[in-house]
Amino acid sequence: MSLHFSVLASGSTGNAFYVGTDNQKLLVDAGLSGKQMERLLSEVRIDPNELDGILVTHEHSDHIKGLGIMARRYHLPIYANEKTWKAMEDYIGKISIEQKFDFPMASVQTFGDLDIESFGVSHDAAEPMFFVFRQGGKKVALVTDLGYVSERIKKTVENADAYIFESNHDVEMLRMGRYPWNIKRRILGDKGHVSNEDCALALTDIIGNDTKRIYLAHLSQDNNMKDLARMSVGNMLKERGVPIGESIHLYDTDPTSATPIYTP
Repeated sequence: MSLHFSVLASGSTGNAFYVGTDNQKLLVDAGLSGKQMERLLSEVRIDPNELDGILVTHEHSDHIKGLGIMARRYHLPIYANEKTWKAMEDYIGKISIEQKFDFPMASVQTFGDLDIESFGVSHDAAEPMFFVFRQGGKKVALVTDLGYVSERIKKTVENADAYIFESNHDVEMLRMGRYPWNIKRRILGDKGHVSNEDCALALTDIIGNDTKRIYLAHLSQDNNMKDLARMSVGNMLKERGVPIGESIHLYDTDPTSATPIYTP
């Protein structure tokens, strides 16, 4: 099996992503308990003993809750940038020095036959970054937890075969919802999260001829719904001439169940 992936979990309660090739198997984040992480991996028939490491996007608890447990239990190396290491070290428990590796922002590292490029995002964390995965002419982009999609990010992730892209909230649901105003302001701000509308606008600029799948990710449990996100993003893309439902398809992600393994 060449480049393939599964969105193991996505949402405000926990996030985890699996990506693999013929000779590499990696996690990106482990934002659920160790037991839940094992269950999610079993859903897609991945043995955690066969994992080669864990990449970390940033230190928020919904991305690192099970990180220390998984790393210690399966003796996995962890890759994160320096500021993220400093921000999360008090929350993940003791990690041996042999398991700590630096993955700087805006760099490319090669894991076997898999090239991974990191890029910075605007989010209220120490130094948040996400990733583009390349192997065998295929490209998968993981883009969540950002307040806005910059031109630099668009250039980095353009024309991917598949996107895992944030569609966090419906703006009106958020404005009318129960959250205190300071939380609403954070989510709506430049270091918060991308709305359904902004997701669609960004995708319009970056979708290319190679793009086949878009996974709508990191949906708010309180301020969004799967059907609403899919309808809002899909309709906006169709209005802009994107062939949704034809050559390009939208997919849901879930906070408690993994998407089937997909090979672009």
